[in-house]
Amino acid sequence: MKAVLFDVDGTLVDTVDLHAESWVETFRHFGHEVGFDAVRAQIGKGGDQLMPVFLPEEVVERQGKEMEGFRKELYMSRLIQRAQGFPGVADLFRRIRADGRRVVLASSGKPDELEHYKTLLGIGDLVDAATTSEDAEKSKPHPDIFLAALDGLPPEEAIVVGDSPYDAEAAGKAGLRTIGLLSGGFPEKDLRGAGCIALYRDPADLLAHYDESPLARG
Repeated sequence: MKAVLFDVDGTLVDTVDLHAESWVETFRHFGHEVGFDAVRAQIGKGGDQLMPVFLPEEVVERQGKEMEGFRKELYMSRLIQRAQGFPGVADLFRRIRADGRRVVLASSGKPDELEHYKTLLGIGDLVDAATTSEDAEKSKPHPDIFLAALDGLPPEEAIVVGDSPYDAEAAGKAGLRTIGLLSGGFPEKDLRGAGCIALYRDPADLLAHYDESPLARG
């Protein structure tokens, strides 16, 4: 194995509830009432895949870009400051790099969000490459982001670490295996059903069991 591709939201940073909150408020601002739990269950998808779950196609076509812009401004101005990193991220990245493997971030978020999280986690010098929503035509559960993150590397030479079924689905479509983390709050059965080959509580738990994990087995 030559690279480990990490999802970010819910995997490295505790932001799933914050993103759900931003979408609920955005929908309300545009006149649509959608329940928090229903939205939360869709976090992990980009806006292009999330909005059609709740809105008619013609509404997405007419207002989608405006809604995404409103949500991003809301999130970056009011909510991202509440984001917290999960324990063990930097130490896990150091362990992976000590094994001679690349650490790649593969996020559905925007570049400025990713930079904020890298600073928050103290991993700026531990990340070899990163892809964001700007590198993919379609967001998860489509494979575009992971294919961009592979950057030509054969899928069998990499593995994904993610927290949502959409990570595992997208990775599977790209020919990648996925380690699931429960830190995003998605049910264990949903992660296994989406194809996760192993489950851990959070990055610290994965690090604690590194030697028995798929990361060590390659």
